Amino acid sequence: MTTHLLLRRCCAPPAIAGVRRPDRRRSLNPPIIPNIWRRRTLILLSLSPIPTLIPVAAQPSPEDLKPYADRAEGFELLVPEAWTKVEKAGATALFEEKGKGSNNIGVVVNPVRLSSLRDFGSPEFVAEKLIQAERKKESTRAAEIVKVGERSNEDGIPVYEFEYVLDSTRGGIKRIFSAAFVASKKLYLLNISHSDPPESPLDDHTRFLLESVLRSFDTAH
Repeated sequence: MTTHLLLRRCCAPPAIAGVRRPDRRRSLNPPIIPNIWRRRTLILLSLSPIPTLIPVAAQPSPEDLKPYADRAEGFELLVPEAWTKVEKAGATALFEEKGKGSNNIGVVVNPVRLSSLRDFGSPEFVAEKLIQAERKKESTRAAEIVKVGERSNEDGIPVYEFEYVLDSTRGGIKRIFSAAFVASKKLYLLNISHSDPPESPLDDHTRFLLESVLRSFDTAH
């Protein structure tokens, strides 16, 4: 999760490295926040393309996604219904596609000195730093930014979003979707990774599903 490492190194306070992270066992089965059900439908509607361009069958339905909320850490998002939650050191939450662990959705939350992600830089600035870091890895063959964007949540908090293609000796060609925001002196980072090789490219349904996850990443309401 290069996005996580990049922003964490730049934003984390020096003293935080020796602080033990809180025990999150109490949030393994966090309560679901009702508002995310309404937002799930709105997100899907906003992502729906012109019907004449994409077959209706390829578009995701509300039943394809389930809400997940972590009140202890203060974030929520939608995840594919068939994906399962797994435990991994360093990840606040991690979901994997059954039988395809390289297709995953991860969230990391870390304390920072910033009050807003804009204090770190613009979306374009962060995207450039992200790609530079990816290209410096020995395992990287190529890395190219596809999209850079910014949105604001209901509280006016800016959320940066990125999409890029990564060709690596570790897993081949992947499509990466990332989102980041800062709230209450915490840096929230979402990283979605999915295989996207030329012989089996990302289909429309899966793309819209993953974009729905990306757009749903937010503070808990």
